[in-house]
Amino acid sequence: MIVGVPRETAAGERRVALAPDAVRTLTRDEIEVRVQAGAGVAAGFDDASYEAAGARVVDDGAEVFGVDVVLCVQPPSESDLARMRAGAVLIAFLKPLDRPELARDLADRRLTAFAMELMPRITRAQSMDALSSQASLAGYRAVLLSATALPKIFPMMVTAAGTLQPARVFVIGAGVAGLQAIATARRLGAVVEAYDTRPAVAEQVESLGARFAELDLDTGDSEDAGGYAKAQSEAFYQKQREELGKRLAGQDVVITTALVPGQRAPLLIDEAAVQGMKAGSVIIDLAAENGGNCACTDPSGPKEAHGVQILPGANLSGDVPAHASQMYAKNVVTFLRHLAPEGQLALDLEDEITAGALLAHEGEIRNDRVKALAEGGA
Repeated sequence: MIVGVPRETAAGERRVALAPDAVRTLTRDEIEVRVQAGAGVAAGFDDASYEAAGARVVDDGAEVFGVDVVLCVQPPSESDLARMRAGAVLIAFLKPLDRPELARDLADRRLTAFAMELMPRITRAQSMDALSSQASLAGYRAVLLSATALPKIFPMMVTAAGTLQPARVFVIGAGVAGLQAIATARRLGAVVEAYDTRPAVAEQVESLGARFAELDLDTGDSEDAGGYAKAQSEAFYQKQREELGKRLAGQDVVITTALVPGQRAPLLIDEAAVQGMKAGSVIIDLAAENGGNCACTDPSGPKEAHGVQILPGANLSGDVPAHASQMYAKNVVTFLRHLAPEGQLALDLEDEITAGALLAHEGEIRNDRVKALAEGGA
């Protein structure tokens, strides 16, 4: 089996699908790895490090796309997909619920495509869960960005010049990114409060030293079978915005992480709430690419509204590409070894992990929800 790792072509993407250590793992399984020259440079991995790990470094992109298995971070370009042969395997973040038309294209090309976003949230697949590994880094980076933008320091400081009170940080959404944001803000000395529609996560929030905010809302059945927050009614979101607005007035930093897969991010902070915040406070919106949790978010870049700095948190894991690539590579290699336990692909379509992550195969979109979206359904 031959595995190809191309240079990423998406704007601003600095990660690479395999780090040298991951290459070494595959070569020990007698899998040939081809890495396009310069693929890892932006992440801090030069070509020599890949060669030392046993990879073959090639200049021509055709040599990394014309193989059995292509590993990417972002979806390849149209021209690169055209270099792949029918029946080849593609593993990447493929944005299946946001770009169902790509799934249709992959099926039409008769590629076998696995979307890392579709990885089942089960115990056996935890080591393959790339969404979680990257979200953890995004939560960490969000706090560092806010600490840099905030015109005050995070920790309490007692000095001869007086006592400085700690910053107050409010995290909305206690998933992987939110929990890492809580932990990082606490390590920096901030007073942290967090809110989530799922009351079950209160214990996790409190275990990190933060206070769980309880709003006067009926959350009902707020979590789906995969552990993600469910979409709620507009009436619920309206009441939620009103309640959150009261809480945000005293905060220095607000980090929002609320996403519902395949849908626009819920609007949690309206302009009135922004206007009620203190001048100089900061909002980091990790849902900016999906419409944003804040009404004043500009996905294209930082913005100031009513004296509040609002920063979109797009691809924050890519800000630390060395570790992000190492973590992603570990997820991908574990999944690839699951698909090819003896060094050769042996797809068991009855297996929950294989079937769950499978997006396209033998000319068909294999995920029912993505297929419905691609065909214009709900």
